[in-house]
Amino acid sequence: MRVFTACTLLLLLLLLFLSSVESHRFHLPKSDGKYLTEDEQWLDQSIDHFSPIDHRQFKQRYYEFLDYYQVGGPIFLKICGESACLGIPNDYTAVLAKKFGAALVSLEHRYYGKSSPFDDLATNNLRYLSSKQALFDLAVFRQYYQLIVLQESINAKYNLSKAENPWFVFGVSYSGALSAWFRLKFPHLTCGSLASSAVVLAVYNFTAFDQQIGESAGAQCKAALQEITELVDEELQSDGGSVKALFGAAQLMNDVDFLYFLADAAVTAFQYGNPDVLCSPLVDAKTSGKNLVEAYSSYVKDYYLGIFGASVKTYDQQHLKNTTVSDASGDRLWWFQVCSEVAYFQVAPENDTVRSPRIDTQYHLNLCKNVFGEGIYPDVDMTNLYYGGSKIAGTRIVFTNGSQDPWRHASKQTSSPDLPSYIINCHNCGHGTDLRGCPQSPLNIEGNAENCSSPEAVHKVRQEVINHIDLWLSECKGSPNIQFGAPLGILGSRLQDHSNYQ
Repeated sequence: MRVFTACTLLLLLLLLFLSSVESHRFHLPKSDGKYLTEDEQWLDQSIDHFSPIDHRQFKQRYYEFLDYYQVGGPIFLKICGESACLGIPNDYTAVLAKKFGAALVSLEHRYYGKSSPFDDLATNNLRYLSSKQALFDLAVFRQYYQLIVLQESINAKYNLSKAENPWFVFGVSYSGALSAWFRLKFPHLTCGSLASSAVVLAVYNFTAFDQQIGESAGAQCKAALQEITELVDEELQSDGGSVKALFGAAQLMNDVDFLYFLADAAVTAFQYGNPDVLCSPLVDAKTSGKNLVEAYSSYVKDYYLGIFGASVKTYDQQHLKNTTVSDASGDRLWWFQVCSEVAYFQVAPENDTVRSPRIDTQYHLNLCKNVFGEGIYPDVDMTNLYYGGSKIAGTRIVFTNGSQDPWRHASKQTSSPDLPSYIINCHNCGHGTDLRGCPQSPLNIEGNAENCSSPEAVHKVRQEVINHIDLWLSECKGSPNIQFGAPLGILGSRLQDHSNYQ
């Protein structure tokens, strides 16, 4: 395990120029296949990158995998998102790393998992939880890993003390947005980014989300889901306790929390590439005159809560108010980001809705107020002003989306100069299909595409991604305008004030 303090950073750099340092570890052990590595590494990170006087730090977890690395090759930064980062997943990025001779590194998002700056997650302590702070975390980590870790373990051993590796950034979903935003804000630190299912557009009333569910479901399945919604809404009025118990969700005292839970259960089938698991039994139940609500409850309990592994308490506002740091903290943390920055309020459309119309804007605002207190609301206009939304003006960012994924309507779905965008069209192509294959959960080792209804569609987009990575890495290496190393003064004397990075 490797731990560095900010105070020793300049000294280490000077020593690296004076002597050759043996590699402490070149190959990391593989896990059982789900992760390439689970071996934890650590660095000291600033709590507030934007304060010139606050020098407090916290321990941030990261991982590295060097089995495919060829000396002088690229570094692939796989960004972890809104959950604990338990290792580097063995998805399609592993295939890409092998192809390009790249090292794989992954940084856990601040506050999530073991990277919490505080022991208590009260609202006041969450003020440093934002995408902006997370982007500076990534920038500081990138410089730390390039100028300290690589120098210590590899470059110095091969007398490459002044060498700079080309970097490429990857992310899926929220971390896909971070990948795009990192290239936008720190173009000098990466050759390019893959933004898979990247939700770069903050949306206040995200009605397109529910509309995509209806479209992906098809006419028969959509009609069944709409009938279930109406029946459950009626049963909640007459015997709410019984219908909640039927779905294994008796603990949800708030009726709309329960309705949100039921809506999410259906969403999961389309978002993660398993539409037939949901629709086949529902269409069969409707055509044969069986009880639709009971058929849906079987799916929810057997698949959503069972095989998929969702938890009812995730939807309980009392659970979301728990400020204790634990394995379940991610629920509260992501809702804070939703309530303070990006919204994505998955509200029911006015017409032809699949989810209950009771899931409206006011429900979300009430949740934000109940869980986090007065004054917490998502200023999506400012978020989109800062990043550009779907009109993001960066370069060398490739966007990919699955045709059945409701989140694609918060992504960039049309190509523009230097920003290619691809839609993977197939019956079960959902969230992160290019990196995770089909279905996306549970994880498909090395992102196998053969379970997608159209493997050719996945392979075609993957080849486009490979072409862009290959081109941008080659252009990056030869461009005099790309400067990877930060000055010693920044990293040495001002590491604790990361706001110096421009």
